[in-house]
Amino acid sequence: MSTLGLKLRELREQAGLSLRKAAMQTDIDIAILSKMERGERKFSKELVLKLADLYKANSDKLVIDFLSEKVLYELEDEDFGLEALKVAEKQLKLKNIRIKNENTENHNT
Repeated sequence: MSTLGLKLRELREQAGLSLRKAAMQTDIDIAILSKMERGERKFSKELVLKLADLYKANSDKLVIDFLSEKVLYELEDEDFGLEALKVAEKQLKLKNIRIKNENTENHNT
């Protein structure tokens, strides 16, 4: 079962919402939401944000879980998945540094 699906099911239950009510309030079919909670279908980022809002949960943490599952799904069966992830991490860090520097330069101008 999907870790994200489990978390979202727990949050829904803690919010006191039935599956039907959560599905209605996020405009998604109840069967699809049920499958997502069981890890049989993937969530979209948009739906994760809607559910976080509905359940009054930390959207940042849920988006991180969403992204980590997305990355895992893509790399789990790859022989070089871990190495690719390390390279991507370095590239992402460099990109973030460049963006931060550009923002600092634009702010100082």
